[in-house]
Amino acid sequence: MFDKLKDVEAKYNEISERLSDPAVVTDQEMYKKLMREHKQLTPIVDKLHEYEAAKTDFDEAKDLLDEGGLDKDFKEMVEEQMLSSKNEVDRISEEIKILLLPRDPNDDKNVIIEIRGGAGGEEAALFAATLMRMYSMYAESKGWKTEIINENATELGGYKEVSFMIEGDGAYSRLKFESGVHRVQRVPDTESQGRIHTSTVTVAVLPEVDDVEIEINMADLQIDTYRASGAGGQHVNKTESAIRITHLPTGLVVECQDERSQHKNKDKAMKVLRSRLYEQAQKEQTDKIASERKSQVGTGDRSERIRTYNYPQGRVSEHRIGLTIYHLEQTLNGDLDEIIDALITADQAEKLKAEAN
Repeated sequence: MFDKLKDVEAKYNEISERLSDPAVVTDQEMYKKLMREHKQLTPIVDKLHEYEAAKTDFDEAKDLLDEGGLDKDFKEMVEEQMLSSKNEVDRISEEIKILLLPRDPNDDKNVIIEIRGGAGGEEAALFAATLMRMYSMYAESKGWKTEIINENATELGGYKEVSFMIEGDGAYSRLKFESGVHRVQRVPDTESQGRIHTSTVTVAVLPEVDDVEIEINMADLQIDTYRASGAGGQHVNKTESAIRITHLPTGLVVECQDERSQHKNKDKAMKVLRSRLYEQAQKEQTDKIASERKSQVGTGDRSERIRTYNYPQGRVSEHRIGLTIYHLEQTLNGDLDEIIDALITADQAEKLKAEAN
């Protein structure tokens, strides 16, 4: 492990030198690429320096004890120092193992989230709107930007489906585990008998991908325009600014009607199409990997029931890792860090186990 760390440090130092090279500074693409690498390596190098400092403290204390001749009080102080340094060395070693795990290349990317009402009709559509609000509030708490791409609203303020982009550093790394079926158990406002209904909503989280990552042949696209409209015919656009793109080889259909400009809607729709094609390619690649090497937390199966929001009990249950919390209101107000941190920790534990085997 420490040979690998020295290689990382050498690469870090090399990149640091190149970043001060005037030729690199004037090449914006190269400069951005090196800055990304530098940023990714910095936590590992910082942690290596922490480890070396703790190891030096441990070695010095051990040498003093091995030499002997210490009075009782000083010996106790040195023993305490050695034990404390050993605990630090062990703790930092575990943190370094996590930092050295293979990195998801999409982690730093923006995300496109697609939410669709499932079983439950209007109640599912209303909960889709609740989840949209939850993710928007979470993004706001992180200082990220949220932008609607397409929405199909209902008369009561729900969504049959809604897609939106969240732009922010590391957005995908935090939100990628949200893909799957979210289940809600509550008494709908329309229920006169007070019975609890169960409805489902499907969430898909896609990393935003660059043009160079997914090449699309324009001859494979059927692009249609139509008039945008809101729920109940409100906000009807008098021009055909809404865009529907059909990718003929796969049958994927993407719509965007949020912008008044046809050109902007087309740009947004192409972003979504690119991300969906990328997700499809990733899934095909993942399916080829032996099942024992897959993370048990999972990041992409839209048919997997991942979480239940139970209103009567104020409970949120994360089924993949057996986590139950009783902070439903806070969670729906965007306080997702406890759940997300637990999912990331579980995923890291699975990867560490796989590395050890």
